Amino acid sequence: MRSGPLAVRMRPRHLDEIIGQDVLMRSPFVDLVRNQSLGSVILYGPPGSGKTSIAEAIASEEKRRFIKINAVLSNVTELRETLKSAQCDPLARTILFIDEIHRFNKSQQDLLLPDVETGTIQLIGATTHNPGFYIINPLLSRCHLIELEPLSNESIINILKNALVDCERGLGSMRCTFEANALNLIAEQCNGDSRRALNILEAIVLNTPTGTLITIEQAEKFLFKQQVTYDADEDEHYNTISAYIKSIRGCDPDAAIYWLAVMLEGGEDPRFIARRLLIIASEDIGLADSRAILVANACFDACERIGLPECRLNLAHTTVFCALAPKSNSTYLALEAAMAYIKKHGKEPVPIWLRDAHGMASKKLQHGKFYQYSHDFDWNISGQEYMLTSKKFYEPKEIGAEKILAEHFRELKNFRASRKK
Repeated sequence: MRSGPLAVRMRPRHLDEIIGQDVLMRSPFVDLVRNQSLGSVILYGPPGSGKTSIAEAIASEEKRRFIKINAVLSNVTELRETLKSAQCDPLARTILFIDEIHRFNKSQQDLLLPDVETGTIQLIGATTHNPGFYIINPLLSRCHLIELEPLSNESIINILKNALVDCERGLGSMRCTFEANALNLIAEQCNGDSRRALNILEAIVLNTPTGTLITIEQAEKFLFKQQVTYDADEDEHYNTISAYIKSIRGCDPDAAIYWLAVMLEGGEDPRFIARRLLIIASEDIGLADSRAILVANACFDACERIGLPECRLNLAHTTVFCALAPKSNSTYLALEAAMAYIKKHGKEPVPIWLRDAHGMASKKLQHGKFYQYSHDFDWNISGQEYMLTSKKFYEPKEIGAEKILAEHFRELKNFRASRKK
């Protein structure tokens, strides 16, 4: 058995050994690699999804010189020397693999551009962060962007089984076997991270007598509290709040509560969630149930006043209320339509009868002279116009409380029309 951690020893040696990225492996990617026409790539995916493994498999398939550097430890001097080495030996067709490439600053990324452009190096960058936010556009435009998904539990179980029977690189010499539910438990604990799964497997096997059948009870002793992948102001922050908002908008309280729990477990600021609920109350629920903005505002107040852990209950209460509430975005659409009209046609003057009449100068200019006071008329409606050119922006939706408002709106329109006559 070779030295080094199991996760390193079990890395795929060829593309055929890659497990879990089926969509990628069925794409033209494999043919491009084998025809040596892939070019530079950025591999974007969560930890343990196979970025380093794919990079090494590409180098193996293309039979190229492979240089690996870590952006955390590297500096401009080392990068210059590496690029100079590649320039001095162009026939070697160097693959430069940069792990955590998002850690490179703009000047370091700029250094890569000429050699990526000329093909002196084939760059393979690996990142767990959204490349659109961290990789400069000139470099990104010269690379294929490949997004990797977290590995499924089934894929991780297959990786673990391979490690258990591989005598050369894995744990086959230990002759340990696992109950199926024990392997399932390890896979579930790892959130799609194959490296973490292999580390757990190695710890269990190396601390168990040779030839043991390992049960779920024995495996549980080596498992720790489930980790939630969630970083404030990073991809998971934005992706999770997006899923939360869309679950509420889609009237799915179960999904909304789940994403709320993910955020709370990940240490999200409850006030951030409460602010989003306040926005949802008007943007997505609106006039269909105007109580939502009151509930959301009370929730925000509770988060400010009492904080965690107690305000989790207020967030859960408001989340379910907003998910179950009827939805209408009519006021949002009305505002968007009005703003679009202003951008296109400009702002029209305020009609003279609506202008402020306070002050001597305003009175001399007859501001407000022809204004008709609404409360002097039946239904408190004068029928007067409130724009120089009448426009339609608000279109009520026939749902929830807005259905009643829509009927009242039609009555008001008819009454105003008859009053004008």
